[in-house]
Amino acid sequence: MDGVKGYRRLIPSLTALVEFEAVARLRSFTHAAAELGVTQAAVSRQIRILEELLGVRLLDRLHRASTLTSEGEALYTVVAEAMGKIAGVFDRLSNGIEEEELVLATTAAFSHFRLMPSLAKLKRLQPNLRLRLTTTMFTADLRHNEVHAAVRWGNGKWSDGTSHLLFGEEVFPVCSPAWLDEYGAPGSLEELANLTLISYDPTSEGWLTWEEWFRAMGLRPAKLKYGLRTCLYNDAVQAARHGQGVALGWGRLLHEHLASGELVRLTSAALPLQDAYYVVVPHGRSITPTIQTLIELLRHAAGVTTHNVELCVQENKAH
Repeated sequence: MDGVKGYRRLIPSLTALVEFEAVARLRSFTHAAAELGVTQAAVSRQIRILEELLGVRLLDRLHRASTLTSEGEALYTVVAEAMGKIAGVFDRLSNGIEEEELVLATTAAFSHFRLMPSLAKLKRLQPNLRLRLTTTMFTADLRHNEVHAAVRWGNGKWSDGTSHLLFGEEVFPVCSPAWLDEYGAPGSLEELANLTLISYDPTSEGWLTWEEWFRAMGLRPAKLKYGLRTCLYNDAVQAARHGQGVALGWGRLLHEHLASGELVRLTSAALPLQDAYYVVVPHGRSITPTIQTLIELLRHAAGVTTHNVELCVQENKAH
């Protein structure tokens, strides 16, 4: 045992790690000091102790904010995860919580089209699960939110968490079967551009506009004819379902509407997108079996074959 170092020798100052985690998460010595109830000078001293012990610089101190160096990012990732686990156990024990609660952040559209249809199956697989949903219009910084996971659209590269791919997307025109019967399918993109279109306001969620879709398909129509404009993508889809015109359909998002025949593809033209949907687990939290099950369920519900989900469902039925 002489050659084995105890945690106290390997980690000389737990206080310094606590204060480093706060600075790294909040990107501010001032905010970290306020959160911890100590002076800014005390926080600076603890960070300096850590840097001297490790022999590396952990933070670049800027005028209005502090950024992590590569060494700081490496330390923050493991410290935040460890503290998150410890805090979770303390919270569960002190409050006598026996059921597992999952706090999930999504956009309203993803929650409506993809998450809600999967909840019943998730509850069957995880009968003790309590789920709390928080819907957002914009992508929030996970460092400042008490969530276990978030669904995001993008390239999968975010500094505040670890990304797990759900599925990619392709976008194509959709309408109701009744609208297609009445007006017929266009024979070209030019004909499509002259049809009654339904648009929605683009936001930071990454929604694609009709103008952008046509340009990506190699066409620049002089003027598009909009029969309806909506603020939300959900409303645009509902309008298409009720025969108000042609909307842009996100294939994976609207998988059930297309599979049931409520919506139909108007043409074979489709635009594959480089970005994708991801489940992002914040630094400081690990991907739990519940989150992994949720990921597989969402993939399966969007038409992505997932063997593990099928196996879980079969096992659940067997019991």
